[in-house]
Amino acid sequence: MKRFFYIVFALAIFTALQASAQETIALNSIFDSIRANNPSLKMYDAEIRSLDEAAKGARSWMAPELSTGFFMVPYAPRYWKAMDGQPGMGQYTISAQQTIPNPKRLNADFTYMSSMSSVEKEKKGYTLNQLYAEAKKSYYRWIIIKKQQRVLDDNEKLLNYMIQSAALRYKNGLDKINAYYKAKAALADVQSTKIMLANEIKQSRYTLNTLMFRNKTIDFDIDTLYQLKDYKYLSFDTTSFLSSRSDLKALENEMKLNTLKQETERARLLPEFGVRFENAYGWARQPMQFTAMAMVRLPMTRWSARMNKANIESLNWKNESLKQQKQMILNESIGMAYGMRTDILNKLKQLKLYQENILPALRRNFQTYQLAYEQNSEELFELFDSWETLNKTEQEYLNELQEVLLMQVELERVLQT
Repeated sequence: MKRFFYIVFALAIFTALQASAQETIALNSIFDSIRANNPSLKMYDAEIRSLDEAAKGARSWMAPELSTGFFMVPYAPRYWKAMDGQPGMGQYTISAQQTIPNPKRLNADFTYMSSMSSVEKEKKGYTLNQLYAEAKKSYYRWIIIKKQQRVLDDNEKLLNYMIQSAALRYKNGLDKINAYYKAKAALADVQSTKIMLANEIKQSRYTLNTLMFRNKTIDFDIDTLYQLKDYKYLSFDTTSFLSSRSDLKALENEMKLNTLKQETERARLLPEFGVRFENAYGWARQPMQFTAMAMVRLPMTRWSARMNKANIESLNWKNESLKQQKQMILNESIGMAYGMRTDILNKLKQLKLYQENILPALRRNFQTYQLAYEQNSEELFELFDSWETLNKTEQEYLNELQEVLLMQVELERVLQT
């Protein structure tokens, strides 16, 4: 019975540990959640659907008009009756009227309204690119923090060793006490930094949960894999930017939309026709009568076409403004891309120096002092000084690595890759 109790208790502990284990999320999974759940994107989806639904009614005709009432009826009722062989005056009429729109205008309106959502689709792509960049910044910052935490954990163990060893040596008269207090202060600083980094991880988690539109307190961990990309042979030209940047595509689509709007304004200058039919019921020996008329509207006359022509000219200048805006964004983006690529390549060279020369040399230097200290041929002050130099350089390396990753995110945001 006791054995059974232990087995059940162990299984319960194992289940609890499994349930409390943190979910590990990769960057692509975060992207998928943002794309599926972020309300900024759903807002664009609703707007796109709204414009597409509105376009379905672009070919609608104007509603028919019906009217009924008295026609040519004298105010004096005595004239309503037949007198002296003459029929009475007045009629009761029913009429119907229908305007027939010009097919070219309907087609122009439909083409214009069907294209309106194309601008919103590209704006959605631009917003998605911004959300991805924000997610990558928080994600990479989290990765660097985890690396810093591992360094701090090692430093904490090492400083505890220094403190305990220095206290023991001081009691035995083998070492001075000054380095002991420096190690104690450094240990407190390490512990303070760990608290600060733990808070920064929480902030990154809140940011990512917000971007994924989840409960902000959901606990999860991230996959620490990352890639430093080499942009050495990547060229930046107008064609590549126009094919990838959603904001530039949105400007181009807006220019096309303005051109289609001009077509609708021109189509409104075309004549439109209408028909009208009236049926009159006479009384007091009056015969039934009808009226059948065809109508034409002539909007191309000089005094009635001014507004349409003004709108057409206004749209020409609007497109010129959008064209210059596109050129401005292209010019700035290409310049930024070249500048950031240069910075990234220089940072990569610096990182390589840290990895292959600086850090290995400082680690060997520290190991040499540590060995000498353990053999009582060096004092704690020299060991602490070599550790402090190594620790400072490791933090500089991680800061440089973070800068490279953030510059990479910014370049990818500019390129929209």
